[in-house]
Amino acid sequence: METTVFLAILFSAFLHAGWNAIIRAGKNRFQGVLLLTVTQGAMGGLMAIFVPLPTGQVWLWLAASGVLHAGYKMFLAAAYSHGDLSRVYPIARGVAPMLVVVAGYFWLPDTLLPKEYAGIVLIGMGVILMARGVFSSGEARMLIPFALGSAFATAGYSIVDGLGARVAVSATQFTAWLFILDALIFSSVTLLKSGVAPFVASPRQWAMGGFVGAVSLTTYWIAIWAMTKAPIALVAAVRETSVLFAVLIGVFLMKEKAETGKIIAALVILGGILIIRL
Repeated sequence: METTVFLAILFSAFLHAGWNAIIRAGKNRFQGVLLLTVTQGAMGGLMAIFVPLPTGQVWLWLAASGVLHAGYKMFLAAAYSHGDLSRVYPIARGVAPMLVVVAGYFWLPDTLLPKEYAGIVLIGMGVILMARGVFSSGEARMLIPFALGSAFATAGYSIVDGLGARVAVSATQFTAWLFILDALIFSSVTLLKSGVAPFVASPRQWAMGGFVGAVSLTTYWIAIWAMTKAPIALVAAVRETSVLFAVLIGVFLMKEKAETGKIIAALVILGGILIIRL
């Protein structure tokens, strides 16, 4: 992986952990995700003005991606209602590259080196340690299925978006229309499930949603661009350096428990990422 691509993914990882921390810190996590998604969709609409309209099979990739992204956010919001950022995030994000590499072995055209497989396995071990901490520390166990649901959706959209972006005109075209569809799907499901109540927010809340939406859009545009330059499974794995950022933010800024097991698990995940890069 080229140094420029690697550094871009690290920056994307930092931004991703940052917007998750803002959502977790909010009182209504589901509404926070909704406002993020709606404003992000509006930004995608502005981006779409400057790129060609997708054609042919690109629409199929976009439709699948929109569904997976909406599912990912619903699972994530539910997980944050039951657990800390520094516990939920590593499980939700760390499992995804493991799933991508397994699926990629059978279906993706990319080739990985033995050390890259080793690094991804180490990431998986760190995630298992992180999940084990839920049971040993007496935390709400309901966070695990929601966090894992988020991980499966993440793995799905990582593969779909990587392949879709490669047949699209550009990463910008795919990103713009992805977030338009994501907003339409997520908003529609919310209306059917909860009515208009979640959309009722103060100007300050909408402004914060817009800020977080812009950060989220930026981080994922970088990821999609990187998937057009490097193997999808590798990008998905390196992007999970966000796990370390999330633990640091959770422990030092949000005053969550700084358990030894949690720190060790995060370092194991980071070790796997470093092996991939070295």
